[in-house]
Order: sequence, then C-alpha cells, then structure tokens
Amino acid sequence: MEESNWVHLKSESGTSIGRFDTRHDSLRNPRNNKEIKVTIIEGRDAVNVVAITENKEVLLVRQLRFGTSEMSLELPGGLMNEGEDQLDGIKRELQEETGFTGSSWRYLTTIASNPVFMNNYVHTWVATNVQWTNQLNLDEEEDIEIIKVSIPKLKELLIQGAFTHPHAISAITTFLLKSNMLR
Repeated sequence: MEESNWVHLKSESGTSIGRFDTRHDSLRNPRNNKEIKVTIIEGRDAVNVVAITENKEVLLVRQLRFGTSEMSLELPGGLMNEGEDQLDGIKRELQEETGFTGSSWRYLTTIASNPVFMNNYVHTWVATNVQWTNQLNLDEEEDIEIIKVSIPKLKELLIQGAFTHPHAISAITTFLLKSNMLR
C-alpha cells in the first residue's frame, strides 16, 4: 500500500448507523495546503466464500439488497463478529446462509470494501467439497435463496452481468483468474 502525503489533523466521532459508525476526519491536502473534512464509515471486516460442492457446483445466494431494493446474486458471506478471525467468520457465514460446511479451506484474496469512504476490508476464501449439514440460521433481515451452478455457468453469469454486488464480482473474477478459467 502506498503512503500518503496528506496530513491527518484530527478525528471526531460521528453517529452510529446500525452495524456501522461514522467518523469525521480533518486532513490537509498536500497539493493546495487546504484543510478538508471527510466522513468515514467504520465497520468490521467482512468475509465471502467461493464454496464448491463435491459435484463441482458453486453455491450462490440470492437476496434483497436494501440500498438498491433489488435482488442480488452473490456469494455467501457477511460481516465478521467482533474479535472473530477470517476463517471462523467465513465458516460461520457459510453455515448460517446455506447450511453447508466445508472440509478444505484456502485463502483467496482481500479487497477494500469501499475505500472511498469505508475503512473495512472483505476477505475471500475458497471452500471445496462442501456438504449440506445444517439448517439455515438467517439474520432477521435475511431471506436467502440458495442456487448451485457449475464453474462454467459461474463464468457465463459473470460475463452476462448477472452479478451486481462489487464484492461478488471481485471475488468471482479473482477465483476464475487464479483457476485459469478466463483464458
């Protein structure tokens, strides 16, 4: 990560907005020496998973995203609990949202959630040989449809623009590239 020449002058706590808090930072722009104030949304890191069944199908979830009021096709995942490590978080999220658990886990990548105004990151893992072992344990605001697709179908859906969530697009693209599927 490249260092910045911006000077951090002060931070002030803002309001809490559910699972996130706000912070207001005063910074000095090195280009023009002007002081600016920016708002940062602070939150816990998130996780998502490319979960592959024994039949080589990838688990996807379809759920309503409140910001756009649209159904979104995505990978299973969500916010990590306070103090939870990545692997424990993604195992929990996969089980809660799909009822599946995995026996083989591999770290894939980490991206900034939205570096424009958020301070958290999204960690992506790959789970292979996942099997249905539990009932769903959905949060109050979740209503999830589970969809299984082959890896070639996953690539086709990506190319068709079926995914609108940037975290899903980034994770699926990285998975396919690292799997040499997009050649």
